[in-house]
Amino acid sequence: MHPRVLHCPTTADARDILRRVGSDPWGVEAMLPKMTGLAVLLEKMPCRDANILKQEMLSVGGDAAVARGTVACSLLSTDVVLMGTVKQLRRFAAKMAFQPFGLKALAEGIPALLERHFRDRYVLKAGTWEMTLGERTLVMGILNVTPDSFSDGGRCLEPDAAVARALEMIDEGADLVDVGGESTRPGSEPVVLKEELRRVIPVIEALARQLPVPLSVDTAKAEVARRAVAAGAAVVNDVSAMTFDRDMAGVVAETGAAVSLMHIRGVPRDMQSAYVPYDSVPGDMIDFLRGRMVAAAAAGIPEERILVDPGFGFGKSDRDNWRILHHLEEFRSLGRPVLVGVSRKASIGRMTGDPPTERLPGTAAAVTAAILNGAAMIRVHDVKAMKKVAAVADAIRRGDAGNEPEGRP
Repeated sequence: MHPRVLHCPTTADARDILRRVGSDPWGVEAMLPKMTGLAVLLEKMPCRDANILKQEMLSVGGDAAVARGTVACSLLSTDVVLMGTVKQLRRFAAKMAFQPFGLKALAEGIPALLERHFRDRYVLKAGTWEMTLGERTLVMGILNVTPDSFSDGGRCLEPDAAVARALEMIDEGADLVDVGGESTRPGSEPVVLKEELRRVIPVIEALARQLPVPLSVDTAKAEVARRAVAAGAAVVNDVSAMTFDRDMAGVVAETGAAVSLMHIRGVPRDMQSAYVPYDSVPGDMIDFLRGRMVAAAAAGIPEERILVDPGFGFGKSDRDNWRILHHLEEFRSLGRPVLVGVSRKASIGRMTGDPPTERLPGTAAAVTAAILNGAAMIRVHDVKAMKKVAAVADAIRRGDAGNEPEGRP
């Protein structure tokens, strides 16, 4: 069982969750006020266990939502939403240590979940670099050395142009630069290894000698990652979360690079055309990323070298994408900093009616939402503008008035 804290910023969110659990309509309205604290989801619990959970939550002053029919055990299983304050949930967890049926796991699982959920600082180790995330949102600049990327393909295909753009992004405030030699836009075809190496490695070699910030390589190929890290990259940004190439996890572990694990379903060529609705957004993404973190640990990749990315636009509908941003705080249950890439994405274009190069306002809105809901790093094309957006969003998130100019209201 893998509990996660639910993000319920509005009454409508709370009502939707309780209805999806299958609670009695009267009970939904009675429990809504209790959802303003913490709401923790436990999925597919046997009714026998669910009844114990509800009883114990009530005993500490909280509550638990279960499906109608749970009391009579007329169902095989039910989702359970635990509702209470941090103190109530900790008292509940302590009582679980004395329960049968495997419920003892919650005695450690709930406190660990709360620790992950309220963590506001992370350390990311990447090669010889060590970055602190959480004090402010870090900005990763996108450097596509490709002819066919959806918004800027061909602009930085030549090494000299790529280096010049990277230096420009540093002047604009980029905290990292992400170099990619294979487009992953919907419908794109894979690039052969030799060509991707030809595009990427000379640029990383040149930049590693000049940039004062870490370099990331955007690739799903283990050999490209190996060569890129040897050339000076410190982060491997893998859109497949190390699933496309079975050697990738070993390369990341051996080189000491950090890795960004992104959720995707399908491959770029067909991820949108073969779309199938998800059972749960963002639950399915969180479950996938949790599994990839387990695989990373098994390969010898320490947790402090991992970023997670929900994969905005990768095998998802527009509605999925907006729900991911709306509920982004739920990814805190993974205990790792969240990287979000919404820059100029098609969902924004369909909402605003703008082509890729004119999606700056929509990108700014999506970036703000991501930061306010827990993103620790954003991946963007327009570094100068998004650096300013991030500064304001960070101040809002912290509730920081900042320095007000004299004579201004």
